[in-house]
Amino acid sequence: MSILARPATRIAKTGTRRRIPMPRRLRGRFSLLFGSFLLLIMIVLCVGAPLFTRYDPIEIDALNPLLPMFSPGHLFGTDEFGRDVFARVLYGGRYDLAIAFAATFVTLVVGTLMGLIAGHVGGRTETIIMRIVDLFFAFPFIVLVIAIIASLGSSLINLFIALWVVSWVSYARISHGQTLSAKRYGYVVAATALGFSNLRIMFAHILPSVLPGVIIFAMVDAVGNVLLGASLGFLGVGIPQPTPEWGSMIAEGQNFILSNWYLSIMPGAALVVLGVALSLIGDGLADMLRTNR
Repeated sequence: MSILARPATRIAKTGTRRRIPMPRRLRGRFSLLFGSFLLLIMIVLCVGAPLFTRYDPIEIDALNPLLPMFSPGHLFGTDEFGRDVFARVLYGGRYDLAIAFAATFVTLVVGTLMGLIAGHVGGRTETIIMRIVDLFFAFPFIVLVIAIIASLGSSLINLFIALWVVSWVSYARISHGQTLSAKRYGYVVAATALGFSNLRIMFAHILPSVLPGVIIFAMVDAVGNVLLGASLGFLGVGIPQPTPEWGSMIAEGQNFILSNWYLSIMPGAALVVLGVALSLIGDGLADMLRTNR
């Protein structure tokens, strides 16, 4: 019997076919793929807003206020000033996407680096960094953010500064704990025994073990930052008017919630979709981490 005939004989004897196992990286990835798909759609719509609407989001049209949805030329209608709601949702998404990515990325880098240094160097450096982290955790998060924005003034840059100053501590605590665990791994102990430099040990040996946890947390934190930006806009201390932002749009539309519900519902729905997309990506990344262990 030839070698090529053996698999067929084996199948005939058992009466069943062996299922070809799926690659491990493709198992249970629906949430990651679907979340990425939703996020990609939102990025395309918001970044390419001029391609999908011809209206200026802050241009007032006093002749067409409060037009209902699906009015000619106005898919989502107009607000009390005659501004196109669809255009304001698309252009407003740019600011919320910027909050989700720019603010989160900086805090991820800074917090991870501080926790990595504290966990690996130890001693007085660790004590100082972690006591600063504990000091920030002693105060309510949103109160600190509002206090910083109130002192600096309402603007997108000041909102970023407030998030950068306050949010890095969560990443530092996660990174610090992961670093302390990674220092006990055999390859890290071996690298220390071989006399590798601290920078090489931290970035080439410990950091790869720390990154998965902080990246997964970053997806959750991005959702929180978007909601925080919308909450500050709703309270009137976020991005100033007339700049379109989903939180401020929800606040503006609450006076017309019974007659023109779309003024608040449409930016609120966009906010929900963005939050769901980021949450699904975070769940998918967490599932990848669990599968690969």
